[in-house]
Amino acid sequence: MGEFIVDADVMARTRFGTSQLTETLSGLLILLSRDVRPWHRDWHNANVAALGTRLADDPVGAALVRHAFGATWTADFLTVPPSAPDLDLDEELQYLESLDDARIRTDLEFVSGPLSPELTAAGLACTAAELLRWVWRQTIRDEWDRRLRILRADVVSRTARLSSEGWSGALDGIAPGVRWLKNGRLQVNAHPYPPRDIRGRDLLLIAAHSRGSWVSWRLPDLYAVVYPVTGMFASAPAPLSEPLVRLLGRNRARLLTMLAAPTSTSALVAATGLPLGSVGGHLRVLLDAGLLERRRSGREVLYWRSPVGTTLVEAPGTDGAAERGLVPLLSGR
Repeated sequence: MGEFIVDADVMARTRFGTSQLTETLSGLLILLSRDVRPWHRDWHNANVAALGTRLADDPVGAALVRHAFGATWTADFLTVPPSAPDLDLDEELQYLESLDDARIRTDLEFVSGPLSPELTAAGLACTAAELLRWVWRQTIRDEWDRRLRILRADVVSRTARLSSEGWSGALDGIAPGVRWLKNGRLQVNAHPYPPRDIRGRDLLLIAAHSRGSWVSWRLPDLYAVVYPVTGMFASAPAPLSEPLVRLLGRNRARLLTMLAAPTSTSALVAATGLPLGSVGGHLRVLLDAGLLERRRSGREVLYWRSPVGTTLVEAPGTDGAAERGLVPLLSGR
């Protein structure tokens, strides 16, 4: 299995974050995949035909895509982590665009062997960057604000777990093959690669709407693990039941629908974009009505639906719930 050898200084500097380039590359991988997760399926189906048309008009780009993605490895020039937080896509692509054709061909040959004749063309870095810009503009940019709220919610949730449970808790369930092994060892994948000593280096944990996790680096000093957001953070919000909205108010209905699993207040704020005071007030009302349960985890309080709350969310006709005595009629936005 692949491992990073770390020390206390590395882990003290390790931080969670987001990246527009990583999100764009993740989107490209999902569009190229035949094994699409249920929460990515609608987005994939809405955009895959346009990508096919784009690649049909760009034989060099199509050849680059064929060679860049292997079963366990992606060409290094595509996966370089950001040098700083909160960069926009063009800033992140500057490194890729600085690479010469020989470097890109070397990375592609490492992944998939002898190259197609199309890849003898000049300007491969520009071809790759323009393809990624197309994916960003056509499939991600218009929904980036929503995606960013989801990514930040995951980051907030894991940062809270780090403060209360340490790295073992923060990394629990983050991705298959990623876990804290103690004794200065961080497992980063399940592949039989030799350990890599990154003591004295910096480490990023990047949340993305991705099919899975991967490892990347900007040598010599920066390493990253990309991991997928899951659960309530993985996709666009499910449509709300209008009877439930009429019963509880839209924001309370939204929160109740989201709370299938224990979630912190700060994560809900990040996911919904609602003010902290509003989220806290709605949670208190839902808790008083018996629709939620809660417990403290370190500095955070976690909320999740009670059996009564689950019954209400899953009821086919919510209008009759109040009449059956499941919940008092609660109004609120």
